[in-house]
Amino acid sequence: MPASDPNSIPDLSTALELERQDAHGETHRLRDFHGHNVVVYFYPKDDTPGCTVEGKEFRDSIENFKALDCVVIGVSTDTAERHRAFAEKHALPFILLADEDGKLASAFGVLNGKYAARSTFVLDSELRVRRAFHEVTPRGHAAQVLNFMRTLVESHRMIGG
Repeated sequence: MPASDPNSIPDLSTALELERQDAHGETHRLRDFHGHNVVVYFYPKDDTPGCTVEGKEFRDSIENFKALDCVVIGVSTDTAERHRAFAEKHALPFILLADEDGKLASAFGVLNGKYAARSTFVLDSELRVRRAFHEVTPRGHAAQVLNFMRTLVESHRMIGG
């Protein structure tokens, strides 16, 4: 990523078009969420301590994200089947995308070996990256993202959006 813009990602056009299966076998592209705010959070592996904390905190805040017309999407290189078990075990009510080949993580510039580095991207309703969080600490991260999303939505309202 260029040092001048920490929110840039290497290839957003590719990221928006990649098709990925969720925990229920449904196919999604990020482009499908145009018109909504989107949080895309990358995490290394289902059902590990940090990833579980992060997922549960997004779960516990999901109604607040929905109130801001925000879709939450978790992404790791795990399989859709593994995502399904993880989501069921922890009652995760948001989309978990299987990025088994790492192409989505790579398009966002967060593929680290065979795992996604813990990173989060906030996209506005036009699917522009408004904030990137890197080297995320799982505990408290969902609240940090929610606070940013509130600020983004409020600033949009103030300028007549």
